[in-house]
Amino acid sequence: MAEDLINNKDIYFPSYLGTNDKLISLLNRASQTLCEWFSKADKNGPLPFDESFKCIMPAEDGNSEEELFCEIESLLNNSFNPVHPGSLAHLDPPPLIFSILGDLIAAGLNNNLLAYELSPSVTLLEESLCKWFAKKIGFNDFSGGIAASGGTLSNLNALIAARNNAGLGSNPNSVLLVSEDAHSSFIKCIRVMGLDSTNLVRIKTDNKGRMDINYLKKSLEKCSFENKKIFAIVATLGTTVRGAIDPIKEISEICKQRKIWLHIDGSIGGIFAITSIPIEGLNNINQANSITINPQKIIGVTKTSSLLLVSNISTLENSFNTGLPYISSNKKIINRGEIGIQGSRPAEVIKLWLGLRFLGLKGIENVLKSSIKRKDFFIKNISKNKFDIYSGPLHIVSFLPKKLEPKDSDAWTQTKVNELINNNFMLSRPKFKGKYFLRVVMGNYNTKESHIKELLRLLDP
Repeated sequence: MAEDLINNKDIYFPSYLGTNDKLISLLNRASQTLCEWFSKADKNGPLPFDESFKCIMPAEDGNSEEELFCEIESLLNNSFNPVHPGSLAHLDPPPLIFSILGDLIAAGLNNNLLAYELSPSVTLLEESLCKWFAKKIGFNDFSGGIAASGGTLSNLNALIAARNNAGLGSNPNSVLLVSEDAHSSFIKCIRVMGLDSTNLVRIKTDNKGRMDINYLKKSLEKCSFENKKIFAIVATLGTTVRGAIDPIKEISEICKQRKIWLHIDGSIGGIFAITSIPIEGLNNINQANSITINPQKIIGVTKTSSLLLVSNISTLENSFNTGLPYISSNKKIINRGEIGIQGSRPAEVIKLWLGLRFLGLKGIENVLKSSIKRKDFFIKNISKNKFDIYSGPLHIVSFLPKKLEPKDSDAWTQTKVNELINNNFMLSRPKFKGKYFLRVVMGNYNTKESHIKELLRLLDP
């Protein structure tokens, strides 16, 4: 039977006998196809101008190599291309080359981070990397963390741990306090946790987009009067529309006084905390109980790469441990499927590890500093007389022509987005404070000052 499979021209899986010429050939061809697509980005722009990709489903017989590569090319040619210097709409930078390799290695390993016996080296790698991040931001020796497929899951893991830690697992009066500009993932988190929309208490922001401390204190008193049980306060380290940072120091002091779990959603700005880059408001984050960090959003670690870091790893164990009765366990090592919502997970942490090792701390700082430099250049050169500008300490800017009525902002931004994409610039149009804005995210390492100058020329109303 084994010989029949080996001699069969249809090779489905890697060989255990040391001959994988077919796989090598396919990988080489796939790499060439992908790199050719990258190289055509300048001509093709950030987004395709047509929607010609056809989703062809499996037939009775498998497709040939030529047919599949033809479809791969079609898929690529109809995809968003993050390497184009005009790709400035979202938190989706070009991928790090060593992170791409990490994706390949992770797929080839096909290990499962559910349990140590299914991913021995990767389990230790994830544990060590989370510990490294936790120590870099100032957590103590009891700290640790878990990787997840995106910031929404990391935030959800944190909030479940917070509610469990407060002993409010089934209490319908348990509430979560967030900034009015906090990420939409918290709406999902509340729903998944079986809570009503009224259990999500939104705190007003000041004129810099930061959580208003006085309003927070009033909301806390109101919750107490209404017998609501607060299981967490979320401080945002980089809001989606303007990159604002909540006053973490003041919020942490309130949480400490009232013994409330402090979670920091650092999906956008948290990565800055492992560097020496001076960012206004980036202090006291080590006073938090948990923090979400998404390296994928700015330094180019390929998706998905989100980390939840906690000041005490036992809070995750206590919240998610089931015993995994069908898995042989090493008592000295925590099975990673026991400290988060996800069970089976791929070895995605490899792409984060390789990307960080490739960059080094100096390289990480270089990437992050360059994003701030581009943002500063954009703000310095955009007309303050013509535009209302909303930004913060990070690399995000939202703007709109002055005195534009809310009803007119929809049409103006939509028209402008279409004009820009025809000139190979891709910006987003979030709705903020009752109006649609244009938003530029300066995390694309390929974007130069010459590109920004051209963008500013095209933006002139």
